[in-house]
Amino acid sequence: MKVGCIGLGDIARKAYLPVLAGLGEVELHLQTRTPATLDRVADGLHLPAGQRHTTLDALLDQGLDAAFVHAPTPVHPEIVARLLDAGVPTYVDKPLAYELADSERLVALAEERGVSLAVGFNRRFAPGYAQCLEHPRDLILLQKNRVGLPEEPRAMILDDFIHVVDTLRFLAPGPIDDVTVRARTDAGLLHHVVLQLSGDGFTALGVMNRLSGSAEEILEVSGQDSKRQVVNLAETIDHKGQPTVRRRGDWVPVARQRGIEQAVLVFLDAVRAGTVVSARDALETHELCERVVRAVREHAA
Repeated sequence: MKVGCIGLGDIARKAYLPVLAGLGEVELHLQTRTPATLDRVADGLHLPAGQRHTTLDALLDQGLDAAFVHAPTPVHPEIVARLLDAGVPTYVDKPLAYELADSERLVALAEERGVSLAVGFNRRFAPGYAQCLEHPRDLILLQKNRVGLPEEPRAMILDDFIHVVDTLRFLAPGPIDDVTVRARTDAGLLHHVVLQLSGDGFTALGVMNRLSGSAEEILEVSGQDSKRQVVNLAETIDHKGQPTVRRRGDWVPVARQRGIEQAVLVFLDAVRAGTVVSARDALETHELCERVVRAVREHAA
């Protein structure tokens, strides 16, 4: 199975390549425009010259069975469109694109071509979060905070807060009837944003504070007089009387803890089976993010 990896930045090197390189049935091909980076990463993986490429054309000439796109977001629309046009099942880091119109175009293109398109919402596969589907979820609270990182609203929401948005959608126990956004901006930079989603019998709150004093991610789901808390995707605490703590095992890889390994395997299994993966649900997350961007700008005005 020939699999291409486009873009060799941190997320590719630290999370995806260790998983892909460990799959014996995968012939891994790398592509980046920077020869020094290409050789350094390929040398570390002991890949021959024939599996190293500096252009997308050269990579496509290999007859790929699947591709993973980890290039910077601004070039996603061009790269993903080329792959879909070539009939290559494609997995792309979130977001699909910064502009909703580009994301809509790519999803429509994938459907028109009948080609798989998956977006890397790995938290849906993270064990701590996936197991929360088994827990009562009358109230959902997800905080994903940073230190000293106020940012332009669209970039912050589409690059980072999108994980919060998608996780709330994933865990919501029913249809969402109401969307409320609150935010603080200063000098054009977004300091914090709060998203409330509600439906019949449930409320989901997503919070991101870029001046919180701590880099942390804490999920809480509660209902029926019990609560489950997941801290930094690594520690799960069940509260029903005496708290019960479960921690990530010492030998559990970070990629598995964060759901990246599982997302890769599910995508490649679908490719092998000839099952077309749809990005239509992922597009709904992008649409909701666009609503958040608009609301933040209205608050700032």
